[in-house]
Amino acid sequence: MPKKRKAKRRSSDDTQLPPKQSRVEHNDTPSPLSFDSPASLFQSLIQPMNMEQFFMEYWEKKPLHLQRNDPSTASYYQSLFQLSDLQGLCSQGLEYYRDVNVVRCISGKKKVLNKDGEVKSSVLNKNMVQNKATIQFHQPQRFKDELWRIQEKLECFFGALVGSNVYITPQESQGLPAHYDDVEVFILQLEGQKCWRLYSPTVPLATEYSVEPEERIGSPTHNILLKAGDLLYFPRGTIHQACTPAGVEHSTHLTLSTYQRMSWGDLLLDVFPSLLSDRSRTEVSLREGMPRRLLLGSGEGADTSKRMASCLRSLADEIESGMQEVRATHMKRDFIMNRLPPYSQEQLLTPAGKIPALEDMVCLRYKEHMVITVEPSQERTDEATELVVFVLHSLKNQRESHMMGEGCDEEEEQDISRGLQFPLSHLQALRQLQQVERLVVSQLQLPTQENKLSLVVALWSESLLVVL
Repeated sequence: MPKKRKAKRRSSDDTQLPPKQSRVEHNDTPSPLSFDSPASLFQSLIQPMNMEQFFMEYWEKKPLHLQRNDPSTASYYQSLFQLSDLQGLCSQGLEYYRDVNVVRCISGKKKVLNKDGEVKSSVLNKNMVQNKATIQFHQPQRFKDELWRIQEKLECFFGALVGSNVYITPQESQGLPAHYDDVEVFILQLEGQKCWRLYSPTVPLATEYSVEPEERIGSPTHNILLKAGDLLYFPRGTIHQACTPAGVEHSTHLTLSTYQRMSWGDLLLDVFPSLLSDRSRTEVSLREGMPRRLLLGSGEGADTSKRMASCLRSLADEIESGMQEVRATHMKRDFIMNRLPPYSQEQLLTPAGKIPALEDMVCLRYKEHMVITVEPSQERTDEATELVVFVLHSLKNQRESHMMGEGCDEEEEQDISRGLQFPLSHLQALRQLQQVERLVVSQLQLPTQENKLSLVVALWSESLLVVL
């Protein structure tokens, strides 16, 4: 069965409720970023660092501080989100916990100063001035077009969800205690300055969030002053805390986070059930019964361990030789159901151009917003379960619910969850379309002209294919 929509991939410090409809805001400030492709966007984000060097020397290994000293970059960063934006956003019905947290770190502990109900800008300002509280704004890409544009491209680049939070902290104050996260973190300093202290991980590449007491973390490995336009990266598990220095009215920074639950361990947890199920169809030894009373603890021993190890070695050999296909079905579904839709979503849901015919040259649209899965049919019959192909896409996803842990209504979620379904015999033709820039419909590797036409018309009707 496909995995249901998960609770939100949270940043470490928030609890959230359903979002309201957001109002789009536009950014007219010239951008130093390149949106030509996902790779060019990431390269421009970390410039002047070379992308190959970044992944070889820093990714999942150690922090990186990029000092810019560039007024145009600083101006662009500030346009992404600034303190003055809060007043307008509060008029859109923001709510505490769901959209905003008000927090302050006192004696190494996080104190939450949230009120009930809707957020008022006057109360936020009062909290900043009188209580020296930090304003944590959840998932601003729901409201800010430019952040939607950036994060959608980054999700294409990483092939993983990319969330964001904005933190606004007054001078001589700290919002959160020392902690580590289960995500790769990119900090963009938007306004003012912030002092960051980073410490060696107690749990390298951590798989969960945790606060660490001061007595456990030792001395900082890095003391970094981030200025407007600077970028700071650190791997998941890196212990960190940050404060706004004296003489700086306030600091605003954006945290971009990604690669939560994207480890080899997560992949193995996803692919193993289908691998074992497929192998059991053809290997009778896997269908033989396990020893009597094993579940009661009286059948355990060296023979059981040896038998299981032998099965796993055989499975590993088949994977390595390519005889057994690896299918990350649940991870693909989770990603495609929860990611951002393509930037500027207008007219995406209406098929473009003419209906394809056999002689037409066609190509897929939004390749990076679709995945192909092979999984058991969801139709209930008395016959043996058969494998089918699903084409899933994110064109119908709602930007307003991105990373908020809230799905669509039941009918819409079922529509997204099921996607387009084809017989297993269509898999090779779908991969043909994925792997080439363009293709004549008649060249699809399907047995009949009817099959070829029905495939391309189905994709065209979902706005996933266009006639050239």
